[in-house]
Amino acid sequence: MTTANIINNINLDKIQKTTVNGQKDKQSLKKPVKLEGEWNFDTEKGYQFKTELAYENGRQVIEIDSPSFLGGGGNRLGPMGYCVAGITSCFITTFMTVLSKQGIKLEKLKINAECNINFAKTFDISDEPITEGINFEIDIDDTAATTTTSVDRQQISQLINMAEERCPAIYSMSHIIKVNAKLK
Repeated sequence: MTTANIINNINLDKIQKTTVNGQKDKQSLKKPVKLEGEWNFDTEKGYQFKTELAYENGRQVIEIDSPSFLGGGGNRLGPMGYCVAGITSCFITTFMTVLSKQGIKLEKLKINAECNINFAKTFDISDEPITEGINFEIDIDDTAATTTTSVDRQQISQLINMAEERCPAIYSMSHIIKVNAKLK
């Protein structure tokens, strides 16, 4: 029995298998993300929206409540908090995958994300951009990084740029996504 090739909690054998399958059949790389949600009208429940998301090995219920200045109760994480968490986790997963494929092992990684949201458009006050971007500050213990070759901060910066180019969430933010909302 062979052991899996795992670096930084990234299973490189699974990545390789996905890559090989994708080269044979690009359709295999298209994965749907679906959810069905329901608006809650009962203010006593403490949330406004509830959804159950399926993932590979289970399901998770998520309750969302807008902050009070947007008419919610501020009792749960709001929609934009989930957006920022999703973008951040997608980016950092992409970054760690890029590092791991290069054979770079880290002992520690932390990330701070900041995205300033302008709600002027939401309140129909002005047509200003809702956000001008998201900032990531990545803290790695590169003194503990191990690889077959030495790693410098310039190489890490290049790998950060590579992750920015490959991250699905960042791509989604920087390219127009067609939205089709219609009554059932």
